[in-house]
Amino acid sequence: MSVASSTGLLNALSTFDPSPLYGLSLIPYLAFLWWGQKSRAMPRVALWGFRMTLVFVLITVIFAIIASQRYGRELADVDFLHGAAEAFLTLSDALVVLGFALVQQKRVVKNS
Repeated sequence: MSVASSTGLLNALSTFDPSPLYGLSLIPYLAFLWWGQKSRAMPRVALWGFRMTLVFVLITVIFAIIASQRYGRELADVDFLHGAAEAFLTLSDALVVLGFALVQQKRVVKNS
């Protein structure tokens, strides 16, 4: 591949709007959540953590709109909104880890 064609590809990608991909990414994620609910193989606390990820996404979108409309800035530039949104991600991650840790702890106790 030549440098000229690489530059052309990069220019084409720079004009690509990825917004529709975000909406489409909900389909496999919702299928994953459905599977997690139906299979009963996933720890309930972890499943709630994965559900909270959707809350994080929703809060992030809302806070990004607020940052843009009220402050004329991107969400990453409005610290208190950005931090509040990231707190939901931290909570969801903590629930996922806790859910799987509790299952592992039960396995260790059961095998003792």
